[in-house]
Amino acid sequence: MTIEVANKTKRTLTGEVVSDKSSKTIVVKVERRTMHPKYNKFVTTSKKFHAHDESEKASVGNIVTIVESKPRSALKRWELVSIVK
Repeated sequence: MTIEVANKTKRTLTGEVVSDKSSKTIVVKVERRTMHPKYNKFVTTSKKFHAHDESEKASVGNIVTIVESKPRSALKRWELVSIVK
């Protein structure tokens, strides 16, 4: 679960598909590990992103890569690039 910069404008995220119930839409959970400022321990935080899946290939449990795109609906700002696992 990493965050990379593809170009200066588009971000690329890798995460796990947690839902594929909507038509042409997947929900991807991306986890980040950050150091807590006071306790100096690693804290895992997660966020869910709605992504466009045109061919509906991804299923629950897959590790996927998504990239920023133009807004496709009220929630979808990402699109599926590839399925890692």
